[in-house]
Amino acid sequence: MIVLGVDLSCPVIQILIALALVAGLTVVSLLKFYAYISCGYYRGKVRMNGKTVIITGPTGGLGKETAREIAKKGARVILACRNVESGNRTKDELIESTKNENIVVRKLDVSSLKSVREFAQEINRTEQRLDVLIHNAGTAEKSIKMTEDGLETTMATNHFGPFLLTHLLIDLLKRSGPSRVVVVASELYRLCSLNVNQLNPERSWFPLWIYYISKYANIYFTNELAKRLEGTNVTANCLHPGMIDSGIWRNVPVPLNWPLQLIIKGFFKTPAQACHTSVYLACAEEVEGVSGKYFMDCKERGLSSGAMDMNKAKKLWELSEQYVHLKSQDPKI
Repeated sequence: MIVLGVDLSCPVIQILIALALVAGLTVVSLLKFYAYISCGYYRGKVRMNGKTVIITGPTGGLGKETAREIAKKGARVILACRNVESGNRTKDELIESTKNENIVVRKLDVSSLKSVREFAQEINRTEQRLDVLIHNAGTAEKSIKMTEDGLETTMATNHFGPFLLTHLLIDLLKRSGPSRVVVVASELYRLCSLNVNQLNPERSWFPLWIYYISKYANIYFTNELAKRLEGTNVTANCLHPGMIDSGIWRNVPVPLNWPLQLIIKGFFKTPAQACHTSVYLACAEEVEGVSGKYFMDCKERGLSSGAMDMNKAKKLWELSEQYVHLKSQDPKI
């Protein structure tokens, strides 16, 4: 067979192709090994029996592995799922693997303000305590989609929904203290800047860019939340879990996804590797009382000067209150 003028039936060519494949697989294996040994792991033996943890987006990837590790530590785990059927399958899997039967499924579409309110109402009615709230759910839409609330879907899922949910559960968190809010952000925030006057874009030349903006908003939200919670028994921290080989990259269009897949398989963490910083912030004794910080690989990391602009963080907060239609009777932070 001749392809592009090359005789593939030639033994020498076949040997060269085989060597190239072996070299490629070797490089990928070495990169995966490097990613493994350079990944931050939380090895703490702390138990979470008697504590309640809510995890959003727990049916796959990072969220599922975070839920698994938290369940192993004995906590009551509430899987906040958009798809209850998928949530129940995840619940059964986690019970089987962790032997912790104190896992429940609750319906939550974090992109819907109505669903957020219904979820929070049920939690406040049925749960006696809430020790950790992990904002893990996220999306990166490849086209502009507006929700029923008139919010752009990526921003609604990654920022506005978590913002409202935190408000509605803050009293339960305070009563359960010391308690923690953990926000999954991303180092990808460094690829953009955040215009607080354009938090709800209705058009974009590259909609996937909004994901980066939402991660910037996560950091501002965490910083302002921590500031407002000073003097209480609730802390708030955010984290970069690492670049993960997860479903969030499925929305990258062809042909951009072709080279991206090579990078993902070579450099990115598995969800099981990436969940450790979330777990660390949820239960590690050494971060008890630590608030308003940014973590990566289970260690505190610095932020860009722009991400530490508290004037912008305050402005984001005030505008977000308007977008989520906070009511006078809602808890205030």
